[in-house]
Amino acid sequence: MSADAGGRLIDGYTLVVFDLDGVIYLIDRPIPGAVEAVARLHAEGRAVAYATNNASRRSSQVADLLTRMGVPARPEEVLTSAAASAELLRDRLPAGAPVLVVGAEALRAELRAVGLTPVSRADEKPAAVVQGYGPQVGWAELAEASLAVRAGAIWIATNTDRTLPSGRGPLPGNGALVAVLRTALERDPDVVVGKPESALFETAARRSDGGRALVVGDRLDTDIEGARRAGLDSLLVLTGVSRGPELLAAEPRRRPTYVAQDLAGLFDPAAVVRVSGPADAGGWSVTDRDGALELAGSGRPLDALAALCAAAWSAPTVPQIRPAGPDAARALESFGLPAGG
Repeated sequence: MSADAGGRLIDGYTLVVFDLDGVIYLIDRPIPGAVEAVARLHAEGRAVAYATNNASRRSSQVADLLTRMGVPARPEEVLTSAAASAELLRDRLPAGAPVLVVGAEALRAELRAVGLTPVSRADEKPAAVVQGYGPQVGWAELAEASLAVRAGAIWIATNTDRTLPSGRGPLPGNGALVAVLRTALERDPDVVVGKPESALFETAARRSDGGRALVVGDRLDTDIEGARRAGLDSLLVLTGVSRGPELLAAEPRRRPTYVAQDLAGLFDPAAVVRVSGPADAGGWSVTDRDGALELAGSGRPLDALAALCAAAWSAPTVPQIRPAGPDAARALESFGLPAGG
């Protein structure tokens, strides 16, 4: 069961909107095949955009980073939660208003670019607190932010990603730091700007010249949910955070249109699968046996994953998965799905 009647997935779309961490690169190294995939899109004259929740770099810095990796990119192709947060505050606050920044220098630079004044202490009476990821963020910055919000400052979070992907495994993301303030303040941020909110994707989709846009991401809770909120199709690639167990347990608002191991799925019909099909396809079948889902048959592992999704998503709770035979066991293992668990 390939993407759509055996054709290339990419041929159904005029714009591809990529997440970055976990899709194009991990921290500062390109993911195998990503450079080649984007180069192929450029060679075919297809429009691309990049939407990232990472607020530690400006759009120009992200474009430079991509270009150094072999992915030629222009700043106007990059949409960051830092820039979007600054624009939101520009529209809400008087020119020159002080804003307390918890995050990286890139976030301060975006505020300056829209005419606001970054500050670092609550006694500077900030009108707002903007919180984004920064590798050096510590207790002192969080303490100042807590005091400022208690004093009446608007609290803006660039994003609430719980983790960041890395070559060593998931690391704490901005959402983990937002949770510190949420616990201390016993309240949520006033506004969350980045994914899964739809603004970044809606902005990108307007560049499709009336055609269809496809969102490519590695996280169900940000990329895929954000795409669904924006009314866009999505491709989950298994090169970053979300894997098989999370996919089978996904709520309807976090279910992708397609799944592929990596970006080869854009071009190769055998490397991608639509995950809204039946529980019996591609040489695989899934049956309910004593409250567990039993996978039987043989064929492409991606077809097995699609069959399991169809069965699991129609069940009231996430059931156990069992293989019926060595081929099924290997398919489960390839997606991090423990047999019988």
